[in-house]
Amino acid sequence: MNNSKYRGVVVPMVTPVTQDGQLDTVAVERIIDFFAQNKVSPLLMGTTGEGNSVSQADGQLFVETAVKAAQGRILIYAGLTGNCFSEQVRQAEVYTALGADVIVATLPTYYALTPEQMYDYYKTLADCITGPLMLYNILATTHMSIPVDVIRRLSEHPNIVGLKDSERDLERMTQCIEITKEHDDFAYFCGWAAQSAHSLELGGNGIVPSTGNFVPEMFQQLFDAAVAGDMVTANRLQDETNEIAKIYQKDRTLGQSLTALKVMMQTKGLCEPWMLMPLTRLSAEEEQTIKEKVHALG
Repeated sequence: MNNSKYRGVVVPMVTPVTQDGQLDTVAVERIIDFFAQNKVSPLLMGTTGEGNSVSQADGQLFVETAVKAAQGRILIYAGLTGNCFSEQVRQAEVYTALGADVIVATLPTYYALTPEQMYDYYKTLADCITGPLMLYNILATTHMSIPVDVIRRLSEHPNIVGLKDSERDLERMTQCIEITKEHDDFAYFCGWAAQSAHSLELGGNGIVPSTGNFVPEMFQQLFDAAVAGDMVTANRLQDETNEIAKIYQKDRTLGQSLTALKVMMQTKGLCEPWMLMPLTRLSAEEEQTIKEKVHALG
């Protein structure tokens, strides 16, 4: 692990909403406090947070509420999605002004982009915004992969501070972590939760596990163990959190898994399992089954 100040557990936080689709600010405050108590940071409006479905107004309210609730105890990572560049720049500047510590941006997704277009997009975005920028590679939703050589070039930019990579490719993971060894101020965050311990053993800076919405303490323990070189403990926690993840992920689409995750969080009084369109809640029977499985965890 290099000396980047960006490290640790960053949970891709769910976006809690009310039945009519309004941001549930009380639940935001509750979840942020839960994270802060467990020493993990949130990534707001990432994939787990239905980022593409959050309005600009609610995005601003979300960041503002989270920053106030955090009270400086943890960093706030703000997700940036969309296809209109000028709006993205404006939104990033608003998030930074409201107190977000890092902007985490996916590729625009309507058009297939060449590697050079990907480079130009991120370079121009980094040039235009005030706050530090982190690249977010997620092939599953953008249907594009930022090439490793493009990431290496972008790592030279003084305002690009790292990469959150959710691509399921072990060779790529190793290559990207090697970039962090060349640049002391460029961080690698693993967004493939099942490889959290392995990525840290390789020298990654942090992990971004969606299951951390439910058990942030387990991922913080996993991180601490891996950094201390105790891979026996880290791998045990990896196996345990993988099993917990199956409760909401197994046999479900990505969208269905997100509302199932909110059902799990509901059992801890953190939020209700309402979703933003086009996603919807599960059936009452499915929700009950999830609650029973959570109860069986003890």
